[in-house]
Amino acid sequence: MIAAHLLYNFFSLSIMRILLPLVLLLSAMASAQMAGRTVTPPPRKAVAKAPPAMPHPAATPLPHFEDVAKQAGLTVSHISTPDKKYIVESMSGGAGLIDCDNDGKLDIITVNGSTIERYRQGGDRLITLYHQDADLKFTDITASAGLARKGWGMGVAVADYDNDGLPDIYVTGYGGNALYHNLGNCKFEDVTDKAGVAVGGFSTGAAWADYDRDGRVDLFVSRYVHFDMNKLPDFGSDEKNCRFKGILVQCGPWGMLGESDVLFHNRGDGTFEEVSKKAGVDDPAGYYGLGAIWGDYDNDGWPDLYVANDAGPNYLYHNLRNGTFEELGMLSGIAVSADGLEQGSMGVDWGDYLNQGRMAMFVTNFTEQPDTLYRNLGQEGFSDVSWPSQLAKPTYPYVGWGTAFFDMDNDGWLDLFVANGHVYPQVDSIPGGAHYREPIQLFRNKRDGTFEDVSSGLAGLQEESRRGAAFGDINNDGNMDVVLVNVGQPPTLLINRGGNSNHRVVFKLIGSKSNRMAIGARVTVKTEGLTQIREVRAGGSYISQNDPRLHFGLGKESRMERVEIRWPSGNIEVLKDVVADLIYTLIEGQGIQQKAALPALLVNTK
Repeated sequence: MIAAHLLYNFFSLSIMRILLPLVLLLSAMASAQMAGRTVTPPPRKAVAKAPPAMPHPAATPLPHFEDVAKQAGLTVSHISTPDKKYIVESMSGGAGLIDCDNDGKLDIITVNGSTIERYRQGGDRLITLYHQDADLKFTDITASAGLARKGWGMGVAVADYDNDGLPDIYVTGYGGNALYHNLGNCKFEDVTDKAGVAVGGFSTGAAWADYDRDGRVDLFVSRYVHFDMNKLPDFGSDEKNCRFKGILVQCGPWGMLGESDVLFHNRGDGTFEEVSKKAGVDDPAGYYGLGAIWGDYDNDGWPDLYVANDAGPNYLYHNLRNGTFEELGMLSGIAVSADGLEQGSMGVDWGDYLNQGRMAMFVTNFTEQPDTLYRNLGQEGFSDVSWPSQLAKPTYPYVGWGTAFFDMDNDGWLDLFVANGHVYPQVDSIPGGAHYREPIQLFRNKRDGTFEDVSSGLAGLQEESRRGAAFGDINNDGNMDVVLVNVGQPPTLLINRGGNSNHRVVFKLIGSKSNRMAIGARVTVKTEGLTQIREVRAGGSYISQNDPRLHFGLGKESRMERVEIRWPSGNIEVLKDVVADLIYTLIEGQGIQQKAALPALLVNTK
């Protein structure tokens, strides 16, 4: 997967070693010649100033994450083979959060995967749906919910595409995708063919947004490689594309044809029009598309699209507000690494980790390529700050997948979570090398543009080869939890047990003029000395779906001075002097409709 990158690095280092002495000699000669002269330096490009440091209260403890998957009833295993001889066996699967019956409790979706032999015999159910009952217990309702379509599931994204107030499910997969229309009470109808969104090929990421602001959400689907089930590549056969550090592994993606990406425009009658080429997002270069996410990176009120490409430059599609997009990845500095290398990119998330009002991008990558943090400089584009942020070194050894900016300790500053796992089980035979099963990583925001690796707090969790990760307040206690898909194993459910007395708030938004789930809405929360922003999204992480409700940590502030909601329609509403520690339900144009109290905070006796 990264053989070409390693070869490139080898030759680059060799050339640098040859040229460095010559450069130093010429520099010394030039300095001698310029001695005694007054030199006016050439104008320099603008450089991003380091963000101002903010004190981090040492007394705020790290939260404790507990894996409760088994006792909660999440027992259905992801389906895969132990040896992963083909690339299609390594890319599944996503995780999702949905309140399928609007009872106020999040239900869980895991994507199931398959194998070559099982797929040839008809495949497996694309997803498993768990309904949340009382006391954080879940029941597998997949069969009774009508989620019967079989195939080879990859990813998931949730949206209310028909604005009936019930969240619908879109599942990507190899050989065909599925759209499940919610009929109420967690019963679904398969409307894939009627809606015209089956796609085909090797679909991976999916993300919903109302890109033309007509009040209806549209659907983007990223696709990976062309994989012919009837012409399987021989395991380890190609020395260039089927080897990793001298051992035989699955072939690809190098040497394989990529597939185009797809954009569906919502007609509003239950059907979609394929507009990829007309909109300028069809990927004619055929890069290997994986994670996809919408977000308003330039604060113009229109959703833009970011696509992670494996072993290729990533895409940033700027919304031109006329139904078309301009690809600006390279020009914006967000397509490749700081040294110009294409990376094996997988998972994605937007987040304002500096609390400066601009969305940064975090991308997880293949092994021996650090995960990448792109700081948003506004009109000057993006800057790769992976090394100065102290994220590059700890992420370098691993293969990163599901990820998110999330406030794990409710201090008002976004932290980072990364789910890791190798694609080649055969790496376990390399002495001293990376392992197939890898640890989860957790990075705490130090408020000065850097992050602290606090992964040791998760050391008790069993290492797995993980893929999708979905983030949300699953037990409605005001803390962010995580559900993860483990390849070939049952899922992980990490419940955040908190451990501090920081205030928090959750907003559920319902659109009226805007799309019903308010996908694309932005909420700005202002407290004393701090302003935070969040956006409602449908699709992200690694081919997964987060809680559509917006969570804010508030630290020691028990009230919010100002809450601004910018709806996808462009309407803006402002609330003042809002009390913390509640789940608020707001309807566009009608303000707060419901309030639900979060559990009482721990009393700090210090």
